[in-house]
Amino acid sequence: MTEDSVNPGGGGSRIEHPALPAAAAAIGRMLVLGGGYTGRRLAAALEAAGVPVLLTHRRPVPSGDARGWLPFDPDQGALPGEADLAGVSHVLVTIPPDGGGRDPVLGSLEALLHRLAPAWVGYLSTTGVYGDTGGAWVDETSPTRPLLVRSQARLACEQAWRRSGLPVQLLRLPAIYGPGRNPMLSLRSGTARLIHKPGQVFSRVHVDDIVGAVLHCIALPAEARPDTLILADTFPCPSSEILGLAAHLLGCRLPEVQRYEDVAAAMGPMARSFWSENRRASSRRLRDDLGYRLLYPTYREGLASCSGDFF
Repeated sequence: MTEDSVNPGGGGSRIEHPALPAAAAAIGRMLVLGGGYTGRRLAAALEAAGVPVLLTHRRPVPSGDARGWLPFDPDQGALPGEADLAGVSHVLVTIPPDGGGRDPVLGSLEALLHRLAPAWVGYLSTTGVYGDTGGAWVDETSPTRPLLVRSQARLACEQAWRRSGLPVQLLRLPAIYGPGRNPMLSLRSGTARLIHKPGQVFSRVHVDDIVGAVLHCIALPAEARPDTLILADTFPCPSSEILGLAAHLLGCRLPEVQRYEDVAAAMGPMARSFWSENRRASSRRLRDDLGYRLLYPTYREGLASCSGDFF
């Protein structure tokens, strides 16, 4: 079931972010709290446009990485100071709740962020805050009814960011995929599982559409930014469908199909929780109201763009 009519043609590997020039002009210095998969992808796009970017880390930075890395480990008292963050005008937070379900950034840097007075703070959250809808569509107006403990913690962190008084925009994400994180890698490694659960679908978003949407939001006037936004493609589908395309692109065989009811008991808690909720996430507000054009409207274009990892 598609959210609307889409073109399933190939997408290619070239990345173009139309909002990058306008976003780059607006940003004095970007702070990315959490230099992981998505944070590094955003940093690379901004740095290519000449925007200075700071990223935080908990572990030692790989040798040879010349980016502006700062330590962030509240448990060890390793925090950036005001001088480190001088000139920061925009902030993206990708760090999840801590073990107690609280937001570690607000817990340690809220006062400093207020002194910086950023023009925009983006907080990457999850569509898991909507809970299980039995496959029905959710949008930004849908009630939040998280069932999983980690999603309940995310909702609590969202609420804390809202209360902070900072110019925060909550960006809710489904499963993230892209180069270096996609089903072709699990097929190649032999860890892919073809699981069938009747009626089960998953929403997803390509990492470069997260980057593109962030840049698009930064380029908008402040009054045009909704406080909550879903970033997702238009084609939720069963995991078996995207795995089938991955096998086709690689020219390899699929693993034997397994019924969910036969394997659920042997799954770990994280895997079971992944399969316990069924919903479709709508990004109409992003696309129709804000005018963002997805680089990868479906997994077909998005997965094809990742085939360069292998060929």
